Amino acid sequence: MRRVLAPSAAVLLASAVLLTGCTSTPPPTDRARGPRAAAGAFAAVDALAVKGRAPRTGYSRDAFGTAWLDTDANGCGTRDDILKRDLTGTRFKDGHCKVASGVLEEDPYTGRRLEFARGRSAIDIDHVVALSDAWQKGARGWDRGKRVAFANDPLNLVAVDAAANRGKGDGDTATWLPANRAYRCPYVAAQVAVKAKYGLWVTAAERDAMKRVLAGCPDQTLPAGGNPTTPPARFR
Repeated sequence: MRRVLAPSAAVLLASAVLLTGCTSTPPPTDRARGPRAAAGAFAAVDALAVKGRAPRTGYSRDAFGTAWLDTDANGCGTRDDILKRDLTGTRFKDGHCKVASGVLEEDPYTGRRLEFARGRSAIDIDHVVALSDAWQKGARGWDRGKRVAFANDPLNLVAVDAAANRGKGDGDTATWLPANRAYRCPYVAAQVAVKAKYGLWVTAAERDAMKRVLAGCPDQTLPAGGNPTTPPARFR
């Protein structure tokens, strides 16, 4: 993202947007999404199925494919696509694809300015809806292709502070929110959008937490767009 913009940062703007405090500035994901009519995030929570969390049994990162595949066939892996989208001042190792350096002007999770240098960076690409959380709320029953699509969908990805990302783990809205309060509304809206797009359910505690956050920003819209839920045949 050339300039991170959610209420406090814009990182998911390229293919989807993201989240309290609740400035309604669209998060970084929005950029890639394009001009789609956006639904209200608060109302959208009620359309999500509510069930208990299933066991984590059988989960592995490999169940979602090798990390950072080029599912959109643009010649670059997903990680570099998100870095190009979310960072400013990017420089490349190969001229167009492998990001060598850049700046995350405003990290969505902490609000800090972070510098990226390949191989020694404090920036991660986070799955807004964690892969393990998805596994426990529907993804276990998907075919491999849909899981690969989910893991590489820009709607569900954002460049963030690595320490904050690791502190989040596989937390959902009921168990983890960004320390940067200005980003919470876009963040929760992004989780709602991703779960709706892929047919994932939420727990009752998660639904209630989503509503608590989004009640404070009634004009918050859902991000839209991203990649198809089925990847190219070679990744299925």
